[in-house]
Amino acid sequence: MVIDQHALRRQLDKIRSLCSAGKPVEIMLEKLAADLNTSAQKRAHRASSLPVPVYPEELPVSERRGEIERAIATHQVVIIAGETGSGKTTQIPKICLEAGRGVGGLIGCTQPRRIAARSVAGRIAAELNSALGQLVGFKVRFNDKVSPENYIKVMTDGILLAETQNDRFLNAYDFASEGIEDWQKDNKPLINASVLGKVFEKINGYKD
Repeated sequence: MVIDQHALRRQLDKIRSLCSAGKPVEIMLEKLAADLNTSAQKRAHRASSLPVPVYPEELPVSERRGEIERAIATHQVVIIAGETGSGKTTQIPKICLEAGRGVGGLIGCTQPRRIAARSVAGRIAAELNSALGQLVGFKVRFNDKVSPENYIKVMTDGILLAETQNDRFLNAYDFASEGIEDWQKDNKPLINASVLGKVFEKINGYKD
């Protein structure tokens, strides 16, 4: 699991350091092996339960899902533009599932407003024939419907920004999608989206 990789690397680095100093590492090796096995079992369970999405053929994004899936598999950052109603928000997370994302970590999807996040999560869950909170969870201020069984998590930009306080490199996520739209009344969502874009840029630079 992606979320386990940092801790496992730290264990391995400590074992190497102790080995170099000629100190015993048997107990630490046993713990590392157990933790690796637990993480691998979690991943295998998620892979075996990965849902198979279907797509509304009338949506433009559905027609180009093969092209989008290849782009996601090939590039670390993908920008997808389309008209309102083209299916970007609801279909791209499902395309990620078909590409094998969501196994090692969550597919995170952000929306600028709470109502939009709740609505998008419900729509994706319905299209996956799943109750909200099972395959698809959502988290907004004062409302958290997320579980370990989730493959997709929809949230506001502010929620994902807050998570970087405890998960600086967003290791809980296998893929993150940021929803952008035009705002007329205020610029707070735009500010959150701009800051989140900088966070993604920093993470991508670190992982490169």
